[in-house]
Amino acid sequence: MTITVACQPAKTAAKQRKAWNDDVAAFEKAHPGVKVNSTDQQPCFDPKTFAAKLAGGQMETVFMVPVTNYADVIAKKQAKDITGLTNLVKNYGDIKQDVRDMVTKDGKVYGVPNVSYSVGLVYNRKLFTEAGLNPDNPPKTWDEVRTAAKKIADLGDGYVGYGEYGGGNVGGWHFAQSIFSRGGEMVVEDKAAFNSPEGKAVLRNLHDMRWEDDSVGSRVLIGWEALMQQMAAGRTGMMLGAPDVVTDLVQKFRGDVDAYGIAGVPEGKASLTGGEAYMINPKANAAQTKAAMQWIDFQFNTPGKGRHDYARGKANGEAVGVPNNDYMGDSPTGKAIAEDRDANAVLPTENYRFYADAAAGVAPKLEPAKAQELYAVLDVAMSAVLTRENADIDKLLADAEAKANTILAQG
Repeated sequence: MTITVACQPAKTAAKQRKAWNDDVAAFEKAHPGVKVNSTDQQPCFDPKTFAAKLAGGQMETVFMVPVTNYADVIAKKQAKDITGLTNLVKNYGDIKQDVRDMVTKDGKVYGVPNVSYSVGLVYNRKLFTEAGLNPDNPPKTWDEVRTAAKKIADLGDGYVGYGEYGGGNVGGWHFAQSIFSRGGEMVVEDKAAFNSPEGKAVLRNLHDMRWEDDSVGSRVLIGWEALMQQMAAGRTGMMLGAPDVVTDLVQKFRGDVDAYGIAGVPEGKASLTGGEAYMINPKANAAQTKAAMQWIDFQFNTPGKGRHDYARGKANGEAVGVPNNDYMGDSPTGKAIAEDRDANAVLPTENYRFYADAAAGVAPKLEPAKAQELYAVLDVAMSAVLTRENADIDKLLADAEAKANTILAQG
């Protein structure tokens, strides 16, 4: 009996691919009669092909779904009901309840989460020190962010206190992160809710940092890579981001391993949550479904094994140590995973303690319906306050609200 599984590392990541293949061999040995075939589509989730692959029945037996797509996949009955099989994932009960709730509908379970995180404030501790700021007392409010950003920008030409996006949907994405942190909402009862005091505060603060403080730089950043490159270059003080931003900064963009710290999201009312779960193809028969659940258990949810084999990750040169996954919380499994990760850390974990302490108290928020379309609408407002000193914030949000409600009304 054969199952297909998604997310095998690419051939270009030779060590990680070998680790995966070793895990497949170990799993097959422990489960005689089960053959595992892997697909190495990278990135594992491609929004351009995901929906078509699902609709066409081409999805693997076990496939990864980002949190942004949970509701849609479940509503379309494209994931198997695994309610009676969660016991096959031995630590399923240790997954945080709010994370489990995201893959549950009408009391039925449709996936096994294995990643969950909130947004924080990624900052350059070395620039904080150079600017006379205390890196062990990072900003907790947006006013404190603004004050720190000004001091960093005052270090001289080429220094940016706080980096922000203005296009490519990432501007609107960060708008959502910022409004949630202030206690605002994006959408309420299928209507845009961001034309609010909290939404105006997002744009007003960014406008004033640009035109009064000159602390966000004059270049409007469009793609995700632009701000990451700027942050990695060591001249930008702060940005919003999940903890895996640090992983990417040091691995993909060759940033200084010791430079970065992570704090809780400013204000901390709520945070856009990210994550992923593994779901099972509805076409899977009973035997395949059982084997699929056992694979999910082995590869993604067992301390010291599969994705949580941090000793192996360290040996393979991975940036072990970032607290980028809190899906098990402070449960026994969560504690075991965190202890093993810290024991094998190659990054300075002390730099991330402020985020770890704050994250547990931050309410998670899912992306709104039609998220990418709404982000594109709000790109206009974000770009406007970064490029026009006389930008009319009230009008920008009113125009965005009207466009967003048209989008939302289309269902």
